[in-house]
Amino acid sequence: MNLRRLKDNISSRLMLAATVFACLLFFFMVIGLYSRASPILSAVPIPDLLFSEEWGPTEGKFGFLPFIMGTLWVTGLAIIIAVPISLLSSIYLSEYAGDHLRNAVKPLIDLLAGIPSVVYGLWGVLAVVPFIKNTLAPALGAETIGGYGVLAGGIVLSIMVFPIIISVTSEVLRSVSQELREVSLSLGATKWQTIKHVVLRKARPGILAAIILGFSRAFGETMAVLMVVGNVAKVPSSVFDPAYPLTALIANTFGEMMSIPLYDSAILLAALMLLIVVLIFNILARMVLIKIERGVI
Repeated sequence: MNLRRLKDNISSRLMLAATVFACLLFFFMVIGLYSRASPILSAVPIPDLLFSEEWGPTEGKFGFLPFIMGTLWVTGLAIIIAVPISLLSSIYLSEYAGDHLRNAVKPLIDLLAGIPSVVYGLWGVLAVVPFIKNTLAPALGAETIGGYGVLAGGIVLSIMVFPIIISVTSEVLRSVSQELREVSLSLGATKWQTIKHVVLRKARPGILAAIILGFSRAFGETMAVLMVVGNVAKVPSSVFDPAYPLTALIANTFGEMMSIPLYDSAILLAALMLLIVVLIFNILARMVLIKIERGVI
């Protein structure tokens, strides 16, 4: 009996240690990035780093505004494209589709989530960029640099976040009590009226959490964006303009020109900003889901 308790205690302590180590990894990453980014934080005022458009490492200019705005443009456009399509798909799968169709579609959605981002990027280069260059931009009378730009990045990213938003939203919609639907239908409401005024209203917090999770995935994506967005360090003025997101900046420049003073510190500061923003969005999404589970909202 004592030996059995000893084994249980050892096992529980080992699992506790593994759990604590996994949780501490994030703090180790933050501390490491901050320590490496501290030289530029000490040398350059934070307003100059965040709001200056001048990027010239050889001249000691480290304005992150073009990269921040490029990230926001691409991510925002991806969410604008992804949310309506994902929401309508989720409604159909949870409310209209039969079990056979739902079971057939779910593996395909999971497959989309497992495709490497570089494959999405190649698809964007081979299909999305030529479409924008040869068809969409001429039809709208817009100028584009070979089809590369915010629009191409937004389209590719929107497809990448489809699986996250669709999966979470479908589960949230299906978790709404069937009794609420039956009460609405018994009062004479149509199926769509029930979905619109009862199901969606009840599931609104969970849908918001799904969108936030999709946003955090899009915000931190690298390879697909790098391949189709153009990589020009300039604040975009339209969706056809090229952009240079923070993720592309890190992937393109880290490890190069490290002899330039503060250059590596600036790149690691960009990584730290990305990490903090993604953390904030994941915390917000988790808080919403916890409130849903407790029935607070």
